[in-house]
Amino acid sequence: MQNETPDLLSHGAHEVAVDGLEQRYHVHGSGPVCLAVPGGPGVSWESLRAPALEEFLTMVYVEPLGTGGSRRLPSHPDGYTRERHTRSLTGLLDRLSLPRVFLLGHSHGGFVAQYVALHHPDRLRGLVLYESAPVTGPEHMAEAATRVEEFVHRNQGRPELPAALAALQSVGAITDDEKITEALRGLLPIYVAHYWDREDEFRGLRETITCTYVSSLDENGEPEIIDDRAALPKLTVPTLVVVGRHDVICGPRWAEELHALIPRSRLVVLEDSGHLGHVEEPGAFAGAVRAFAESLSE
Repeated sequence: MQNETPDLLSHGAHEVAVDGLEQRYHVHGSGPVCLAVPGGPGVSWESLRAPALEEFLTMVYVEPLGTGGSRRLPSHPDGYTRERHTRSLTGLLDRLSLPRVFLLGHSHGGFVAQYVALHHPDRLRGLVLYESAPVTGPEHMAEAATRVEEFVHRNQGRPELPAALAALQSVGAITDDEKITEALRGLLPIYVAHYWDREDEFRGLRETITCTYVSSLDENGEPEIIDDRAALPKLTVPTLVVVGRHDVICGPRWAEELHALIPRSRLVVLEDSGHLGHVEEPGAFAGAVRAFAESLSE
């Protein structure tokens, strides 16, 4: 296995078998290894690519099970629990012969990253919870609804606003890949702090981002409701929490709660970002991650 590792960490796309299922990932950059888990669930790995991080980290962008080129579970679109994703990620670390790495989880990927850190702290050098939250369910949805109302108030009068809101409202009824991709592209302006003022910068992302439909149900058809608030005070992995000031999905309230719950964590608020700070404020985002990573090398 040791002899395989250099090839498995060469730049480009790779596939390995983990628990008998193909796991696809992409390697870019140089430096300490950082596994990056995208959000959604089901959003394409390219949406999380951060070239500014690749200047000082070897970024291993994971295509989670059921997404992109990674194998779908027999129970697809159900069964993609945090425990199942964690088995896949730790199995990938075993295949790569990597004892301890940085782990960056964005949005839903942050929920997965929290689970990995709580159950396998020995595998992690540091944790970056990026636009994450300690809970899902009704409380999380109510906060998101409040944040969407604030977004509407800030963008009142924009002719494109009704279409973006309609796309957001359609998500709950969608169960196929083509329509969930269409909805994601339609609602993307809500995820960005100043989309319509910077439309030329983000048009390419909006036109190319894709999504696989993945449910929030376990293999028995039951919803996986997350509440890590009792467990997070026991987290021992050094943690950086990053949030965009204008994020409507996992906004500052949740970042501040994560920061308060996790011992000795650091909190960075990106003042001009929504849910996608790595493309909205790439310099500030990368600077925060670099300072965190370098502090753990001292």
